[in-house]
Amino acid sequence: MRFLLVEDSEDLAKAVASRLTLEGHGVDHAATLADASHFLGTAPYDLILLDISLPDGDGRDFLVRERAARRDTPVIMMTASASVSDRVMTLDQGADDYITKPFDFGELQARCRAVLRRRDGAVDSRRHFAGFIFDQLGATLTVGGDIRELRARELRLLEILLSRPGQAYSKAHLIDRLFSFDEEVSDNAIEVYVGRLRKKLDGSGARLETLRGVGYRLIPE
Repeated sequence: MRFLLVEDSEDLAKAVASRLTLEGHGVDHAATLADASHFLGTAPYDLILLDISLPDGDGRDFLVRERAARRDTPVIMMTASASVSDRVMTLDQGADDYITKPFDFGELQARCRAVLRRRDGAVDSRRHFAGFIFDQLGATLTVGGDIRELRARELRLLEILLSRPGQAYSKAHLIDRLFSFDEEVSDNAIEVYVGRLRKKLDGSGARLETLRGVGYRLIPE
């Protein structure tokens, strides 16, 4: 998935971005609300991690404006306040979840996964499709009892394709979803991940189809 991290602490931002990148996510970092608005105007995001105290304003005011504009990208607020009333207010203003600083990175990653599952209407982390079982938390693909481990970007690519089976995704769209602005990526990188995922799907009833000049889609045989 592609995340927008809005955090003015450079050290914390680097640590969070590093952990999420290891999971295969693309992460763009905005140190101010102005930067966040710029990023949101140039690319789609699957999740926003939003600090409250920022140099040019309050993250909660930013959240209220986003929701008033009917933009529904999931938001996890990052707050130093342990006050129940503050957390309740944040959720009422449109946040999907919150996490209190200092936080454990494992908990942050788990909260991200939970929010994304709720967004997709999923309760279980496992998805059955065309003869295979995809376990997002376990990062595995099971075909006929054979468990195949997925690397981070293979996992994220399959998540995208499985979100709307049969829909074609262009290389440009997949690059936007899988990588951040800071990463130099060629079209060939997508071809590499598609090739790896095809091998993992071998023997199932699914086919990762190439549509020349259009992109890729996941369909049942």
